[in-house]
Order: sequence, then C-alpha cells, then structure tokens
Amino acid sequence: MSLAGKVFLITGASKGIGRATVERVAADGGSVVINYLSDSKAADELVSQIGPDRALAVQADVSKLPDIERLVAGAVEKFGKIDVVIPNAGVMGMHTLSKTTEADFDRHFNLNVKGPLFLVQRAVPHMPANADARVIFVSTGLNTSTNVLGAHLLYCATKGAVDQMVRTLSKDPELAAKGITVNAVAPGPTATDLFYQGKTEAVLDVLKRQSPFNRFATPEEIAGVVAFLAGKESGWMSGQVVRVNGANMV
Repeated sequence: MSLAGKVFLITGASKGIGRATVERVAADGGSVVINYLSDSKAADELVSQIGPDRALAVQADVSKLPDIERLVAGAVEKFGKIDVVIPNAGVMGMHTLSKTTEADFDRHFNLNVKGPLFLVQRAVPHMPANADARVIFVSTGLNTSTNVLGAHLLYCATKGAVDQMVRTLSKDPELAAKGITVNAVAPGPTATDLFYQGKTEAVLDVLKRQSPFNRFATPEEIAGVVAFLAGKESGWMSGQVVRVNGANMV
C-alpha cells in the first residue's frame, strides 16, 4: 500500500496506537504531523526516525481550541495541506455514576469529543478536493460489547458521540463535495502502556481469554487497519465504524 505524497495529522501520536500509526503510515510513504501533549522526547525520536523532511512534532493540548488552531497552522505551514486527519488523543478514566464529577465530565468530553470535532472543522479547509482525503476517528469496541462496566460511563458516552460524528459527518455535503470520507476504527483490548496501567495479571488474563485467540491486539495491528482506511482501496467506505477486536468485544 502506498501513501506517498499524503500528509497525516495524528493527535496523541507519541505513544501507543498513535505511535504505531505514525510508524506505519510513514513506512508506507506518508508525511506525518505528530501531535503530543507532554512526551516531547518520544515525539522527537519519531521525527528523527522518519526524517525532518517528512515529519513534524507539535506540542498541543487538543482539548483546547487555540491549541488545535496552532496545530493545524503548523501542519499547513510545514506541508501546505492535510490529507488525512486522525483524532487519536483521548482519555479513559474509570468513574461510576456516583463518583463522577463535573471536572471528570469536562475532561473526557473536551478531549474525546470537542477536540476531534474542532480539529476536523479546522482541518477540512486545508484538505484537497478529489484527492482521497480522509477523516479517521478512533472509537472503541466497548460501545458494542456486553463486557462494558459501569465505570466506563464517561468513556463510552464520549465514544458514542464519536460514533455519531462518523455517521453524521459522512453525510455532510461540504465534506462529500471534496471527496472526504469519514470512518472510525474501534479497537478492542490492545497491548499499550495505557491499557496495562492499573490492571493485575489476573485481570489481564481474564480479558485475554475473552478472545478465542487468547491474546490482545498489538498497536501495529490497529495501525494496519487505519492505514487501509487512509488508502485508495477504501475509497468507497464512509460512515463506517470498523471493529478490530479479535472477536473479543462481541
């Protein structure tokens, strides 16, 4: 698959699925704007790995509109356009109803919903028409899973909103007029530092056994599906939330 000539803007791109996606699309020939919040070392390592002619690291808190505007401006200044927007940055706190605070709510919705919406809004004017431009959101397998917990309240609420953005933005005539497709990837349990955080070996073993393959996804496996959605071969796919879960969250 060739992504040569395409410019990707990926948020939360210094680690986990975001980092794997950066590495995959760069390997396929794409140029990448690597957004990070605090891990400048990891972002700079990616730029060195890919090369400064095809990679740019930009610090930004993508829950805040001024930072989103600065991020988009930096991408356009460096590469002149944006072909693929991947709002990957997100937060997954564990809060039951009785323990949920207004600050928890705002943190989740600002980063997981407001940020992606306004990132896409600000990026679309810089996305070329009729050039296989893409918006690729990151949802979750929990939205269709019977394994959801009460403590997933805020996370699932925000990712439910993401799913609805996929559905409605795929019908947006302004995006369609430019040939921009809108999809999402919905990973199941994936072996990232964030996923492992706070889980005992016993809990991880239970989660692993919920897949018939008795393992978790790798970030690279999720990145491969994202790369497919970014490529020419997916040109007639739009409005889809693609579950990538090894039959785990069903």
